[in-house]
Amino acid sequence: MREAIAALPVIGEDRLGYERTAFRHWVDADRNGCSTRAEVLVQEAVEPPAVGAGCALAGGRWYSYYDDAYITQASGLDIDHVVPLAEVWDSGASQWTAAQRQAYANDLDEPRALVAVTARSNRGKADRDVAEWLPPAAAARCRYLVDWVTAKTRWHLAIDDIERDALVREASACPDAPIVTTPADTPPPS
Repeated sequence: MREAIAALPVIGEDRLGYERTAFRHWVDADRNGCSTRAEVLVQEAVEPPAVGAGCALAGGRWYSYYDDAYITQASGLDIDHVVPLAEVWDSGASQWTAAQRQAYANDLDEPRALVAVTARSNRGKADRDVAEWLPPAAAARCRYLVDWVTAKTRWHLAIDDIERDALVREASACPDAPIVTTPADTPPPS
């Protein structure tokens, strides 16, 4: 992870022009009747829900690693973009096409990009980066950092100085896990 952090470009962030609607999300990309949200819920269930007509989910059990909690109601979960949409915009997505932003917002090809977590933890995080927010469960922090760096690496996203300093500081307490991902088709930030 340390090598991947060092490889991320360091550029000042700019939120000018950001609108959440620039990232069309929860689409049904594979046209199987389930939105990205439902797909993540099915993939991450520790006890699978029954999938009914229209991809209605019944039952199931999930583990929200951010706050070390088990949830038995899908409605109590949010699907978190590990790197929030506003942060992605700040870090290079302002230069992307609408299709590239939609691909990021619905990335089912990288398991670390979208995670099912409690609504409370996701909303507490909001659009903050690693310098401003880490999971409340201390044992989750190293995994979160790997997830963050993986998404930033995959999508060719930049970090700012404060974010880099936080990543380096926090990663020093973690095992140095390698970052392995398939690069997305997006331009590097400039």
